[in-house]
Amino acid sequence: MIIRPKLNWLRMLFVWRGSVLKEILPRLITLFVLSLLVVYLRGKLFDFKIPLNPAPFTLIGIALAIFLGFRNNASYDRFWEGRKLWGALLNVTRSLARQSATMSGLSSDSKEVHHFIHLLIAFTYSLKHQLRLTDATEDMQRLLPLPLASALQQARYKPIMLLKEMGLWVQYRKQQGSIDTITQTAFDNNFNQLSDIVGGCERIAGTPIPYPYSVLLHRTVYAFCFLLPFGLVDSIGWMTPFFVVFVGYTFMALDAIISEIEEPFGIAPNDLALNSMSQMIETTLLEIIDQPAPIFPESKDPYILN
Repeated sequence: MIIRPKLNWLRMLFVWRGSVLKEILPRLITLFVLSLLVVYLRGKLFDFKIPLNPAPFTLIGIALAIFLGFRNNASYDRFWEGRKLWGALLNVTRSLARQSATMSGLSSDSKEVHHFIHLLIAFTYSLKHQLRLTDATEDMQRLLPLPLASALQQARYKPIMLLKEMGLWVQYRKQQGSIDTITQTAFDNNFNQLSDIVGGCERIAGTPIPYPYSVLLHRTVYAFCFLLPFGLVDSIGWMTPFFVVFVGYTFMALDAIISEIEEPFGIAPNDLALNSMSQMIETTLLEIIDQPAPIFPESKDPYILN
């Protein structure tokens, strides 16, 4: 996720870091060169005049803008829902950590409470790794006893297995008489919320925007941009390359941004900062039991959180 301080209007015109211009620049250069060639040849291709004018591009441009707006809204809804789910994860894990430290009949500095807190932290990291399809072994071995970390190695849905371990922890406390039925129910309600969060994240990760939408929009954007010089050359002449690149930047940049945020759990610059959010959850849960947080490596780019 790109985090930058707000700039004044003039600096915003020339900002480079944090924009998608770097990604689409080769395409814009290609579009500019093509437009120059079209102007030089006066809209002809092998001595055949391409019979285009601005009128059809006006109609297509309106339809394209509406379709881009639809896909942008759909992608941003997925991005924002993912962010709300991880915000809920922070709240629920804090509640469970507080309950284990104050309502379990155990001291907050006991090994049993520390084990439960580490289960919560491992749950968070395992969810991050599941969504990003990365290896969770290192984090599991860092946070959990070796036998449990080894047992989780082959599990496909590690967050659910850790949720089961937390449920067993509460059940054992109930059997020992440390907590009563009402407190057990309070724990269980929060466990159900964790399960809902996992299911919501899996729904987003496993149900992308239908592929034909992406293909249709991508093809239409590039066909529109690369045909536009032929429709403008007779009316605006040598201004064609500059106007075409400006229009191309608008459509291509929006297409690139939409492609990033429609998969919010990835590692692209505009995706959710799951690493940073996992580290924040680990820090706040350890503070509840008066434990120091580990020192995390700083981001290579101070403006981009992963």
